[in-house]
Amino acid sequence: MNRFTPLAALAALATAVAPFALADSGHDHDPAHSAFRTDSPLVAEVHAATVRFKDINIALGEGWVQGTPCVSGPDFGAMGVHFVQPARIAAALLDPKQPEALIYEPLEDGTFRLVGVEFIILANVWQTNNPTAGPPALEGNLLNFIGEPNRFGLPAFYEMHVWAFQENPNGSFADWNSRVVCDKQPLK
Repeated sequence: MNRFTPLAALAALATAVAPFALADSGHDHDPAHSAFRTDSPLVAEVHAATVRFKDINIALGEGWVQGTPCVSGPDFGAMGVHFVQPARIAAALLDPKQPEALIYEPLEDGTFRLVGVEFIILANVWQTNNPTAGPPALEGNLLNFIGEPNRFGLPAFYEMHVWAFQENPNGSFADWNSRVVCDKQPLK
């Protein structure tokens, strides 16, 4: 059985909707809060490496594909819409300059605003490439383990969010951000 079928399906969907993507309008729905924390070296490094993707059309042009609709939580806010590089998810690389997912918040005018990134590594890929290591870490920050089955249809994986474009009151590496909303997710 091919375990990457959900990724292939998401890639096909993204290709179909790519022509309808619009660039970020620059609108910040919560201007009272700073865009991101400036006191974290990892957040600053991720921000510098991914700032060009504020324009979603650049991301699409570089092969990023929509991997999820807008992901919201039961009581902790939202994550947003994930655009992924499927080959990176299947690789054994954790590099602050090469996240596996870009996270966008859908806005009222139909555009998307970059709010963060996610680092993802499949658990079996990590174990195969690091048989004596513990859980993966990025710049000293442990990734979270997500077992299988999960809401994303993926095999077990490790992940860590970095809110490099939208401050998160729950912390720069928390999964859910109460300042990100899915209210403007377009109906399909």
